[in-house]
Amino acid sequence: MDQTQSLWQFMTLQSSKLLQQTLQHIGLTFISLLIAVVIGLPLGVYITRHKKAAGFVLGFAGILQTIPSIALLGFLIPLLGIGPIPAITALFLYALLPVIRNTYTGIDGVDPGVKEAAVAMGMTAMQRLMRVDLVLAFPVIMAGIRTATVINVGVATLAAYIAAGGLGEFIFGGIALNNTNMILAGAIPAALLAIVLDFLLSRVQKISGHRRRTVLSVLPIVLLLCAAFYVVPLGDSSRLLAGFTPEFMGRRDGDIGLRDVYGLRIKTVVISDAVMYKAIYNKKLDVISGYSTDGRLEAYDLAVLDDDRKIFPPYYAAPVVRKEILEKYPELAPVIDKLSGLINDSVMTALNYRAEYLNQPPEKIARDFLIQKGLYAPPRSGAKGVVRLGSKIFPEQYILTDMYAMLIKGYTDLQVESKTGLGGTKICFEALTHAQIDMYPEYTGTALLAILQPPQKETERLSKNRDSVYNYVARGFDERFGLVWLKPIGFNNAYALMMRRRQAKELGIRTISDLTSYLKKQRS
Repeated sequence: MDQTQSLWQFMTLQSSKLLQQTLQHIGLTFISLLIAVVIGLPLGVYITRHKKAAGFVLGFAGILQTIPSIALLGFLIPLLGIGPIPAITALFLYALLPVIRNTYTGIDGVDPGVKEAAVAMGMTAMQRLMRVDLVLAFPVIMAGIRTATVINVGVATLAAYIAAGGLGEFIFGGIALNNTNMILAGAIPAALLAIVLDFLLSRVQKISGHRRRTVLSVLPIVLLLCAAFYVVPLGDSSRLLAGFTPEFMGRRDGDIGLRDVYGLRIKTVVISDAVMYKAIYNKKLDVISGYSTDGRLEAYDLAVLDDDRKIFPPYYAAPVVRKEILEKYPELAPVIDKLSGLINDSVMTALNYRAEYLNQPPEKIARDFLIQKGLYAPPRSGAKGVVRLGSKIFPEQYILTDMYAMLIKGYTDLQVESKTGLGGTKICFEALTHAQIDMYPEYTGTALLAILQPPQKETERLSKNRDSVYNYVARGFDERFGLVWLKPIGFNNAYALMMRRRQAKELGIRTISDLTSYLKKQRS
């Protein structure tokens, strides 16, 4: 993606995808809101009649509200899989509290004298509810629905992590690709959607008189119509389903390159790499994007498809450090370079396996490796200064950062402050260039394509040789950002397409070209 283009040009080029994601976002918001109203409003009425249950119901709904959204999705995936069902369930749970609480508060706040007058007039309990309680509590109830709507618009961006679509696809893809236009293309429509919906509901909230009863009657129908905006992501008619990360979808050495170079056309959903491995293992997906040194290859018995047309450039890992910190502490570079050449592809895969499948702490894995190589040394005083280490949100980055921390503390008088799990490339790189961290492990292919972004012909020329890529990014980072690439660690964590080994063998698929040919036969 060309970051020199304007936001308007980007949104124009991506208009069809942007429209689809916006409709998905609206649909997810209102499907969950409809369920929350259908369940939450009667529940709110119930606890006004049974006060002893109010504390428990509101407390339980409040606990659900405090669960971090990512964690809640993580809990739901083993139960409900991936796609819209767990996303809608999570959004419904977040919308439940404001609907229940405001219904309870609104009805409980109706003047007791008005209620007594209704009883004196001979109204039944249902008549009092429909003609008095709900009508008078209407503004408070609508305030709860407004709150739930705005919450859901924001949280719905996370649906992209579990292949449910929505505007989060652009947001997370842009963060991973260091593409501000892509981030804004998702964030601006999401923000406008929240503002517009909140404004429209505020107008409804101000309705007075008998029209309130009409609004309460048609509200579920309106929510149902808005829920119908949700459209399932469409692909071709093949029976194989692919799951690609937001970053992979927007890269030239990702989905774009697969389509241009291989002519690969496969039904695709966007999904977080945190859940896609389990999804393919559980046969929810057939093809995924991954990394060649991922420990889950062995854990889930996955086969890497050979990149026979070579669209994936070398992804050799190396530490990137601010020049100022190396000048300030000249002893730092030789210590960091102690890892150079020690970790090849198979070693990194084994280390990742321990973290991703055996669930061993990265610190233990790092310590064991350094002890094995005779590099571990007890921490010194750390009185000379502080070096801030960062990492992306990948297991191997945690492991490498812990190794660097132990080496620095053991071989210098510097203290270490670790800021791990910073997300994708954009967050780490921005933190480094703005002196929020002093170093982090980066990959030559990512630096080439996501940060420096040379012309395509130059990329194709460089990608044929790993040293050419390393030298190009080292020179570019130095000249443009004042950042230094130290010696490569040794392993090549390149992008890869993966399938379940047994399925790939049964279908006769060994290369990406084989996959393309198989899909073409399925469509013919």
